[in-house]
Amino acid sequence: MRVVHEWPAPLVRMARRRREPVVVQALRSSAAATIAYVVALHLSPEAAPLTAPLTALLVVQVTLYATLTNGIRRVNSVVAGVLVAIAFSLLVGLTWWSLALLIVASLAVGHLVRVDEYVPEVAISAMLVLGVTAVGDYAWARVLETLIGAVVGLSINVLLPPPVWVGEAGESIEGLARRVRQLMLRLGEQAAGHTPFLRAAARLHEARRLDHDIVGVDAALRQAEDSLRLNPRVREGLLYRIVLRTGLDTLEIVTVVLRVLARTLTDLAKEREPEPLFREETGAVLEQLLSEVADAVVSFAVLVTTHVSENAESAEARLTAELRQAATTRDKLADLLLDDVRLDAEHWQLRGAVLTEVNRILDEMDTEHRSRRLLEELDRVSREQRERRPWLTWLRERLQLPRWTRRASRRR
Repeated sequence: MRVVHEWPAPLVRMARRRREPVVVQALRSSAAATIAYVVALHLSPEAAPLTAPLTALLVVQVTLYATLTNGIRRVNSVVAGVLVAIAFSLLVGLTWWSLALLIVASLAVGHLVRVDEYVPEVAISAMLVLGVTAVGDYAWARVLETLIGAVVGLSINVLLPPPVWVGEAGESIEGLARRVRQLMLRLGEQAAGHTPFLRAAARLHEARRLDHDIVGVDAALRQAEDSLRLNPRVREGLLYRIVLRTGLDTLEIVTVVLRVLARTLTDLAKEREPEPLFREETGAVLEQLLSEVADAVVSFAVLVTTHVSENAESAEARLTAELRQAATTRDKLADLLLDDVRLDAEHWQLRGAVLTEVNRILDEMDTEHRSRRLLEELDRVSREQRERRPWLTWLRERLQLPRWTRRASRRR
């Protein structure tokens, strides 16, 4: 009998999620800290130069852009703390009241040099340096170890370019779209049948919970945007960032309107209980419309997260067809709602609000509206970059580098 050995569940999950930020961060940080310690052993006068691996551990991030910005702030914070400590050692030395002044001065200097989350590191460095007897030797040894850790941390991401997290951000956006779709389908079922007020209120709470999902997707998108900055693997990073960001903005608007729609149906259920929300024929058409809009939301997310031209064209064609079909169903629903108002004018404003909210969702996902918004955003970002970094624009023109704006204009 052959014995089959199974790996522990945590290790299996770790292997399956080897590209997750936590796993990548752990591997990169461990490698950078170890290398920084070995280098510091040969260069630093300290017997145990732990500042170097500590700096590398704090500097190395998942993306190259985050590593670079954190490395600069980390070095600035340590150097600022060392300079403050040297000044205090020459003037007053270490006493209980000088320690209090040192901390206040270090925190103030940290805000002045704009090291952001490393402001406490200024005070920590100053206290450690002031607490030793040979201030000069220890101070510059700490600066040297910090530089070693920062250089090693930067080198890890330069020599081993970090992954691009566009795929993960795309999966988050598509996951949000599918959750929106499921809620739309449930709202359609609610509109087509007899729905108690409590059940309608539960759907409203479900719509409100989508706000938390947007926060998670936004965090994944910010990480993807950072991974595209200064990444040698990506040639059109700015275009990718704008496509994903504007796509998430549209989905956020859709979720807000969907929450308003759920609120409208909840109010209608409360007012008409125990009667159904709509006539049977009207409810069936509304259910069909929400089903078609739900499919269009998923197609929109697929279009936003697709970068290959052929796949993008097919995704856009599918979205256009779905929006066209939904518009036809919307017109049919408008006629039925008008008939309902003629038969029973009570609660006409709530019924009209349903049509208005569905119209807003369709307008937000319209392909022409999205293309126009995307080009406006590209022009705005390009203009801001030219105004903020004129030297970079001058360098691009001299080197005659291909500009993403030229490619975008040709595609238009």
